[in-house]
Amino acid sequence: MTQLKIPIGPDDHIQGDESAVCTVVEYGDYECPHCGAVYPIGKRLQKHFGKRLRFVYRNFPLSQIHSHAESAAETAEFAGSKGKFWEMHDLLFENQEQLGSGLYAELCKTLGLAASELQEALATRKYQAHVRSD
Repeated sequence: MTQLKIPIGPDDHIQGDESAVCTVVEYGDYECPHCGAVYPIGKRLQKHFGKRLRFVYRNFPLSQIHSHAESAAETAEFAGSKGKFWEMHDLLFENQEQLGSGLYAELCKTLGLAASELQEALATRKYQAHVRSD
């Protein structure tokens, strides 16, 4: 069995039971077209395997080639701080072609989050350290 160098911990975003037979850890970039293509496959795997699968998402923004990747990851972390990580995660991937401040504000509204708080968090890079530590 393969062991992660960085074990799954309390700072990870996890869906599924800790006792699941299999754990999938995705290092993802919200702007990456390949990650976008994998997104629906991951959803199908979760549905198919149910309680037998645990899914973990870690940020891996390729900022050198994806100009919105880091801000999207920070937006997801902001939503996570309000208990809405997975909802924002899904919406970011489902709207991958429109990433940017306008979309982020719209998604905040959809999820009942304060866009002004997100704007401040992005301006101060409040979640940058967490994103980069992934």
